[in-house]
Order: sequence, then C-alpha cells, then structure tokens
Amino acid sequence: MWEAASNAMYGLMSAIHGFVGSWGLAIIGLTLLVRLALHPLNHKQLVSMQKMQKLQPRLKMLQEKYKDDKEALSRETMALYKENKVNPAAGCLPLLVQLPILILLFRVLMNSDFGGASFLGVTLEGSVLSTMASALGMVTEEGVQVGFTAVLKGIAANPGGLASVGVYGPNLLLLGLIIFVTWYQQKMTSSGNPQMAMMNYFMPLFMGFICLSLPGGVMLYWGMSSFIGVAQQWWVVRKVSTEEKPTLYKENPLKKGEL
Repeated sequence: MWEAASNAMYGLMSAIHGFVGSWGLAIIGLTLLVRLALHPLNHKQLVSMQKMQKLQPRLKMLQEKYKDDKEALSRETMALYKENKVNPAAGCLPLLVQLPILILLFRVLMNSDFGGASFLGVTLEGSVLSTMASALGMVTEEGVQVGFTAVLKGIAANPGGLASVGVYGPNLLLLGLIIFVTWYQQKMTSSGNPQMAMMNYFMPLFMGFICLSLPGGVMLYWGMSSFIGVAQQWWVVRKVSTEEKPTLYKENPLKKGEL
C-alpha cells in the first residue's frame, strides 16, 4: 500500500516536472497541491487552537477558583467549552489524519533521484552538511551521510574551503529561512501563553539541527509548506480575533454559594 501510494505521489511530481521543466518548481507545485488538499483539516485545526488560546485566561480563572475541587473544575471547564462551542480534541484529529500523507510525501522526497538538479542554487539531493563537505574537499563514501562532527573536523583541517560559498551557501540560506519561519510560526502559536515562551527558541533550533542533514528537496518542501502554514495561521488569527469575545458566565463566574 505504501509503495503504491509512494509511486502515485512520485508520478504526480514527475508529471508536474514534465510540465514546468524544473524539479524545484515540481516540488513547490506538489507542496501546493498537498496543502490545498489538506486545507480544510488545517483550517479546522488552526481555528480550534486559536479559540482554545482565547479561552486560556478564563481557564486559568477557573483553575484558581476550583483548585481544591477537581470535580467542579472539570464540570465548569466543560461548561466553558460548551458555552463557547469549543472542542478540545478538534485540534488533534485533523493532525492525526494528515500525518500519513505528510510521512508519505517526506518519504517520496527523501528517496527521489533529481539527477543532480538544483533550484536557485539549492542542491536538491545534497544537504547542508554534504554540500559543506564538498566545499571543504572532504572525501565521503557514496550513500553515507556526512555527520555534523565530521564537518567541524573538516572546517578545522581546511578553513579556506569555506570560501566556496556558492557550493553550500544556497542550502545554508534555505536552512536559515526555515529556522526563521519556524520561529515566527511558533511565536504566533504561543502568543499570550508565557508557558510556551521557551518553545519560541527550542523549536527553531531543533528544526535547524534536523534539517542540517536533510536533502535540499526536502528542505524546499518544508520551507514552502511552513510559509503557507504561517500565511494560513495569520489569516485564521485575524479572523478569530474579530469574532465575539468568549464568555464565561457573562465574564463574572459565580462564587461558591451564589445562585
């Protein structure tokens, strides 16, 4: 099943390539088609997340009021969700549905042969580490990934190789853009939530480290998909922020003993 789905997705990307004549544009086109197909699920997930975020101050109010009564806290929390028509699980289900498709797309791009093609200087089959290794004149075995430590040793042995910026620069620049977009997207997600502030720095650095060894084709997909995700999230945030402010018993929850 996975093999058939992979072949179908690769066939679609090849068809786009045959039309546009560029593997880079084919990856972007495939990314746009996948994002378009997943738009309803992404939209539902983002709307749910944004509504939950708007309810955080009121949830905190309930937690403080019923900190010694877990049963009442659970009851009042569910009443708050019902009153504001929010389903806490609505943000998880769309993500679970999307995962197989995203894994499939990732698998296709990881295993695709682009014939040494590049797009705007980005080597589609080479990673940041492998292109830096080439610039440094490092000898690597075919099919063996270059490690981060090996590249550091290569820089120490031949720092002058870094002058060949044209070899690794475009891939490194794309990596920098992915880190920035991830930071911006995370900032939008954690806005107004101090507990998530640390993720503003952890997620971009984590994604940057992961992308160091990913082929340029995968990074191109990830960067394009993330950019579209930011645009969609910005639109949802703007739309939800104009809606009626969520209520909690007319903004004034009754105290214990009041009717």
